[in-house]
Amino acid sequence: MSQDVISLQVEKRETTGKAVKHLRKAGTLPAVIHDHGKPSINVQGDFVAMNKVWKQAGKHHPVSLKADGKAYTALIKSATFDPKKHLLTHVVFNAVSATEKVEAEIPVRPRYEEGNESSPAERSGFLVLSQLEAINVSAIASKLPDFLEYDAEKLVEVGDHATVADLIIPEGVEVKVEAEHTIATVFEPSALAAANEAAGGDAPEDAPVPESEQGTEADESGNEAEDKPGGQKEA
Repeated sequence: MSQDVISLQVEKRETTGKAVKHLRKAGTLPAVIHDHGKPSINVQGDFVAMNKVWKQAGKHHPVSLKADGKAYTALIKSATFDPKKHLLTHVVFNAVSATEKVEAEIPVRPRYEEGNESSPAERSGFLVLSQLEAINVSAIASKLPDFLEYDAEKLVEVGDHATVADLIIPEGVEVKVEAEHTIATVFEPSALAAANEAAGGDAPEDAPVPESEQGTEADESGNEAEDKPGGQKEA
């Protein structure tokens, strides 16, 4: 599980409020750094570079930030997008300590035997529905994994399922979800279709609810994220 260093250079930002739209038109993205209860720091950076960091780091990989002559290790707390263009418009970073544990949302994915691209159940024509796309964990930033895997080879017959207890957890990582929580379940395609039809087109209770795009949509300024002092928990 990679912990490659993701670096980003930003600079202090004086422009705030609705005026930040001029920054975006010039290819600059506004952001803010929250730092352990200290006053938040308004920053800005190149849109292309920041968008690349967002795609690489998500909300789980530490980012090495350099801002206004100072260095920070930070996690992306939130990212806002233009509701029409779906382009990144604002990023909130949380500075973290190198020695204290932090919580982060880590993607979950199946692990297959070498040479396979699906589980035994899928190779037999069954459906495997994911019911947990990501999971909250606690660890120091340098120990946060890029993803967590479970052994999908155990999914063979209808009704087989994988749970949080099946995840392969690296040393130093604490999972914050109950071990019995279901990750994925095997279904018979025809039974699933019949249940869906009987429910009037709605998915059955067992089926997962699709997660929305990571990040949130906000107004043009994104300033609601800048009003929170660094380190304080949002209500």
